Order: sequence, then C-alpha cells, then structure tokens
Amino acid sequence: MDYDIETRCIHGRGGNQEKHPFGAVSVPIFQTATFSHPGIGHSTGYDYTRESNPTRAELEEIMSSLEGAVDTVACSTGMAAIELCLELFGAKDHILCSEDLYGGSVRMFDTIGAQRGIEFSYVNTSKVKLVENHIQENTKALYIETPSNPTMQVTDLAQMRRLADEFHLLLIVDNTFLSPYFQNPLEFGADLVVHSGTKFLEGHNDTLAGFLSTSNAALAERIRYLFKTIGCCLAPFDSFLLIRGIKTLSVRMEKQQSNAAKIAGWLKQQEKVTQVYYVGLPEHPGYETNRRQARGAGSMISFRTDSEETARLILERVKLITYAESLGGAESLITYPMLQTHGDVPAEVRERLGITSDFLRFSAGIENVYDLIADLAQALA
Repeated sequence: MDYDIETRCIHGRGGNQEKHPFGAVSVPIFQTATFSHPGIGHSTGYDYTRESNPTRAELEEIMSSLEGAVDTVACSTGMAAIELCLELFGAKDHILCSEDLYGGSVRMFDTIGAQRGIEFSYVNTSKVKLVENHIQENTKALYIETPSNPTMQVTDLAQMRRLADEFHLLLIVDNTFLSPYFQNPLEFGADLVVHSGTKFLEGHNDTLAGFLSTSNAALAERIRYLFKTIGCCLAPFDSFLLIRGIKTLSVRMEKQQSNAAKIAGWLKQQEKVTQVYYVGLPEHPGYETNRRQARGAGSMISFRTDSEETARLILERVKLITYAESLGGAESLITYPMLQTHGDVPAEVRERLGITSDFLRFSAGIENVYDLIADLAQALA
C-alpha cells in the first residue's frame, strides 16, 4: 500500500513487525559489532556493524520512505553526512553554495574542503540569475539550504534543478529546517538530501545523527562504498532512538509550526523587535516559493531587536525557553547565532548577512504557546 507520511513515520513503506524476532513491535537494538557466518561464503545479510546493522537498516529504510529516496545512510552526526558529500568531489572542483549557510558547514568547507583543493563560493541562491552568473567551468554542484540558517532565505528548487541540468551539476539540499514531513527536495530534482538528524527527526535534544539520501542508484552505490570505508555510521542504540523520535515527527512538526506562527505574529507587534524572519509570514519574500515546494513553513524564527542590549537581556532573562545551540526538539531553544552557530563565519560575512549582535534565532518547541509568549514578554519587559 502507498501510505501517507504520518503512517510512514511509524512503519516506513510497510509494516515491519513480522520481521522482528518474537513479533517485537519495536525494532530490537542489535548491539553487536559483528555477526556470525552460517558457513564459508555465506552471510545472514549482516557481517559487520560499520557496514550494516539491522537496527540502523530499519532507520535508513524509514528515512528513504520519508524522502522518496532509493537509499539513505545514517551517519554519526549531521556534519559526518556533509563530510560524506565532500568525498564525492576532488581537487579543483567548485561547489556553489547558499550564502546564508549553517556555520558548521562553512567551517568544514573553508578548512577541510579547501585543504583538499575543493573550491567554494557563496551567493544568495534565492536569486536565480545570480546563481547562474556564478557558475564556473569547474562547478560540479549546487549546495542549497532552504529555508536557510539563520536568515530564512528560500531558494526555488525547481529553478536550481533547471540550472543543474543545463550545466550538468549535482543538486545537494540541506533539508534540516523543514524535515521530510514538510519538504521533499528529491521531488523537485535534488540529487542528494542532507539532514542533521539531531534536530527535528530525533526531536528530543538528546541524540546526534545525520542522514544522506539520494534518488540516484549510481550515487547510492558510491555513497554506500564511502560510508563503509570511512566508518561514519550511526550506532545501533542511537539508531533506535532516531526510529523512536521519528514516530512522533508528524505531531511534533504540526504543533511546533502552530506555535511558531503564533509567536511570529506576536513578535511583529513588539516595540523592541524590529524585524521578524519567518517563512510562514505572507510578507516574507520567499513565502510563495516555499508554498509551491513545501507543505509547511516549519517552526524556525529569527528576529532582530532594537539593540544588542535587548538581545542579550532576552538571552539572560528567559526562564522557560532555553538559551542553547541546536533546534528542532520538543523544548523551545533560543540561540545567539553570531556567537554560537555562526561564530566561525568571517565577521564581514556575518555583517553583510545581518547576523549581528541584535539578531536572535528561535526554535519553537511543543510547550503551551501562551507560556512561551509569556516568557518572551517578561524577558522583553
């Protein structure tokens, strides 16, 4: 049967209970490094956990189902999944990236990537002509975040696919902010989809994970080979926690989005808040594009205050909301991007993007929305 996404969050492409030992409803944790062979030249299908493990395999099947992929690899962290992407490129290859990009990605690209001779450049990928003008003879891929982290730029994935076809490029999309519940970049022509599974997919701020999904069979084979060779695999117990987290992805995303929409509307009315960045606001420049390619606006908000002093007071005064890095969990988090997530981005780039001392990022959790608003109100008072 062709199940809807809420069902696939729990069962993948189909019911799995019949393949679990003793009819276990939850997938067992196969906490083993190695597997015995029935005989010489024979295998159970699993030989060594670095290469494959039954718990992780079920998680990967669920993720492939959610993203519409032919294969997914579950990595130890989101950064490990991005590193796996880099292994597809070599010296003198050029990757054109969204300019507003997670700071950890920029750090990896400009250090490890650059040391390997890979070239990177950054543009506002929401402007299609600007992207086209920056494609070089040695460009091999477009690396997109949409919505972007943290200024919520929205990139038209169909237009990026058109450019990728015209110039023979790979299209790589970081889908962390919306998750597969709200957006499926493979449907719009992406070749690879990256996730920090630590965020919405796991959903409880307690486990690190990353995913790399593809709809291309040849790419999938190449990635599997690199995956087992590098050994960036997700552990069996962490795989179990991700499976458990994804079961509630649909209800969490709906509640978080509902909270975010109300909070964004409230923030717009505050005298000490000068700008609100939320893709669900009709005045957002990417609102219509996001509506065409996504099923929701998600729960990430950034906002600008009237001064650095106001921003710092909010961070120090919140009581229910947690001042911390990361996003996407059941708990609401507030972050200071210029010092935390984007501290390694050059200051002049941060300034140009608007990631300044008066700029905050907010991840709406699943708490009562009026409790969250009351906390922000007392912090702003």
